[in-house]
Amino acid sequence: MAEITINGLKATVPDDATILEAAKTVGIHIPTLCNMADVSSFGSCRICVVEVEGAKTLQVSCLTKVRDGMVVKTNTGKVRKARRVLYELLLSDHDQECLTCSRSGSCELQALGETLGVSETRFKGEHDSPPEDVSVAITRDMGKCILCRRCVAACNEIQNTGVLNAQNRGFDTVIAPAMEGKLGDASCVFCGQCTVVCPTGALRETDATKKVWEMLDSGKRTVVQVAPAIRVAIGEEFGMEPGSQVTGKLAAALKALGFDDVFDTNFAADLTIIEEGTEFLGRVKAALTGGEATLPMVTSCSPGWIKFIEHHYPDRLKHISTCKSPHMMMGALVKSFYAEKIGVKPEDMRVVSVMPCTAKKFEINRHEMMNNGVPNVDAVLTTRELGRMIREAGIDFCALPDAEFENPLGMSTGAADIFGVTGGVMEAALRTVFELVTGKELPFDKLHVTPIVGFEQVKEAAITIEDTLPAYAFLKGVTVKVAVTSGTAGATMLMDQLEKGESPYHFIEVMGCPGGCIMGGGQPRSKDPDVKQKRLKGLYTEDEGKVLRKSHENPYITKLYEEYLGEPNGHKAHELLHTHYTPRGMENRLADKEMVRKEVSPA
Repeated sequence: MAEITINGLKATVPDDATILEAAKTVGIHIPTLCNMADVSSFGSCRICVVEVEGAKTLQVSCLTKVRDGMVVKTNTGKVRKARRVLYELLLSDHDQECLTCSRSGSCELQALGETLGVSETRFKGEHDSPPEDVSVAITRDMGKCILCRRCVAACNEIQNTGVLNAQNRGFDTVIAPAMEGKLGDASCVFCGQCTVVCPTGALRETDATKKVWEMLDSGKRTVVQVAPAIRVAIGEEFGMEPGSQVTGKLAAALKALGFDDVFDTNFAADLTIIEEGTEFLGRVKAALTGGEATLPMVTSCSPGWIKFIEHHYPDRLKHISTCKSPHMMMGALVKSFYAEKIGVKPEDMRVVSVMPCTAKKFEINRHEMMNNGVPNVDAVLTTRELGRMIREAGIDFCALPDAEFENPLGMSTGAADIFGVTGGVMEAALRTVFELVTGKELPFDKLHVTPIVGFEQVKEAAITIEDTLPAYAFLKGVTVKVAVTSGTAGATMLMDQLEKGESPYHFIEVMGCPGGCIMGGGQPRSKDPDVKQKRLKGLYTEDEGKVLRKSHENPYITKLYEEYLGEPNGHKAHELLHTHYTPRGMENRLADKEMVRKEVSPA
């Protein structure tokens, strides 16, 4: 431990702590732009400089380690002047069209200027802003980039995809894929974690709000559906606590926006469990009775994860469940089952999905995601985009009375709610599969498979099937082993294990974003250190508050099979609800990984 003095206050901290970390322990805020707590410190912005007694120059507090007896001052005239100059230099090459920027009002660079008392800049850069790089999911605007390298940390240290890195040096530095390529041409999985950490508008979701407004004004029947993770995050857009359960207000807001039908993606999550669970049991039966089967089976709900495996492990696509993701299943049902029910042509309907995920914007553009030439889903809004639309429409979200999603595609069980958090899809599947096989309820407290609850990078559980119903006698005595991970770094660990032939699992859940959909690339940006836990708690509370908590108990799912789909994994179900994926090869991966190794320190 080291005892230091900061602005006259004593702080005792571990001797490997930085000055920035030490200052927080005594309630002193040191401004910074590039620092990401518990992830990375590049020291590139220099905004966090402080005076250290005995040092000849100002010290960067996010990189400088404490030492016993150190005396630090964080707000002297010299420090304040240096920060203002550094801020003005950042602005000199920054596109300052703040009024038209999507981050206006929530921009960290803008907020920092107010904190530092900078109202004008004396410097003007000489570089013209490069054109925007617009992919179907993420837009890069390098005119707004301040080279903080937060996105580099998210891409390399959190997700381990290695797509974004610093290219060139000095004034020519740009954050981009290898060879200054475009995101759409690289092995980017469009997870959007870079858009969450970017302090400005340099990285953002590709906007769909204009397209959705046009749909609402078009006169065509426009249907909306909402993913489970939205209901515990959208409230943050309106000043509410993370994890606040606002399902009723969410449904009411969507109706107020003018959507003709307001459905719940949770219904399709229940449907996914029936289809995916049936597929899993089929694979296990084949493996145990001498048939051909590929195990472990891996979930297919996360489009970022799917694109990742297509790029990096294309020869392992046979392990992926053939089920479409829940919102694509819902879109297919809306434009078939529901269209027939209300007498509207599928091509005359529009389906909008509200998702926590930027990769869903890519998913709807896949050629596999259509039936009879008609796309399953026409537009994806992130949680942040929906928040903007609600504000633009002048809707007072917090004052809305609760409403309900509409049937026949609006009812769901508690199992569907937990699809939004890492481990939730697996838990939902086990609740149903175990009961179908044994006739008994899953033997865990409150149905929660506790070994796979939480945010560890890789979680695993094993369940021994002691007694079965006659139809599943082939499973008697079998110990089913499952694994769960979130984020592509964890997925890499499990896939490398599979490549070596060392995977002990039967079933694996992978979500593309660390923590699952609650922390998706399209969710509200939060500075709350407990945001993950609060959103997780919100979803589990939603689950536990329902009478029906297992997907096979949903009466509307039962009726759908009876009236329209036939049997799970049957011909009609495969036609609408299942798909295949595309090997994308290794060439982009090799180029990007090489750039990771060549990253030059900004210092």
